Amino acid sequence: MSKVGCHVSIAGGIDKTPGMTHKFGCEVMQIFTRSPQGGTTPPLTEKIIEEFKLQTTNYKLKATYVHTPYFINLASTNNRIYYGSINAIRTELERASLLGAKYVMTHLGSAKELGEKESLKKVVSGLKKILDDYHGSTQLLLENSAGAGKIIGSKFEDLGKILKSVKSKFLAGICLDTQHSFASGYDWKNKFEENIKILDKTVGLKNVKLIHANDSASDCGSHKDRHEHIGKGKIGLEGFKKIAQFAKKQKIDLICETDYPGMINDIQILKKLIA
Repeated sequence: MSKVGCHVSIAGGIDKTPGMTHKFGCEVMQIFTRSPQGGTTPPLTEKIIEEFKLQTTNYKLKATYVHTPYFINLASTNNRIYYGSINAIRTELERASLLGAKYVMTHLGSAKELGEKESLKKVVSGLKKILDDYHGSTQLLLENSAGAGKIIGSKFEDLGKILKSVKSKFLAGICLDTQHSFASGYDWKNKFEENIKILDKTVGLKNVKLIHANDSASDCGSHKDRHEHIGKGKIGLEGFKKIAQFAKKQKIDLICETDYPGMINDIQILKKLIA
């Protein structure tokens, strides 16, 4: 059964997030475990972990998902950025395991320095380094991008190639962002079945493990990352009816990444669409 939730801020403390998401009507949630912009990584003390798990149980949250910071670039020619990205993703997997999170999802970076072919090789190498000797409980997901500036992972074909090349039980599949894919040219409103066939052929439907359910303020193929509330964007309610039924059939959870307070309504709309 698909569950619905949203991304919630950790500004008040990670251990406070289960209570916040409960107020929003969430069944699952997504968080950062640190500032997404960078800086120091705050420790997860035994007290924080214990309280987080207790509140997760108290509020009956079914799953927690963790998003990596924004600075990730596994195709960078700058070793500080490249190895910093590897370290950041590995650290997030370990921190997420301490919290009992199901998945960590990450963007991959930009191909502008190396070109597409060499960038994909470097991403694969980086992912293998991240997962080498990793034995945590949390698995990794690759998130598709909006495709601006030669960003890696805007095409389902590239994500499929990476999954096949890494071949690790800890790389579980992808997180499908509806807005990013729409901005990358996958028209969920008018070509839903066609896009599902492409997704199945390249990535495999069984490898779609989570959906970021965001409508799009930008046009299909615009390559602009502009999230909008469900039904108020270019994908529209008709598109999301199909997306929600696909998620229900595949038993995939849906996470809204829209602004408060409108995302509370987004959550309710998605719940109705998968009912």
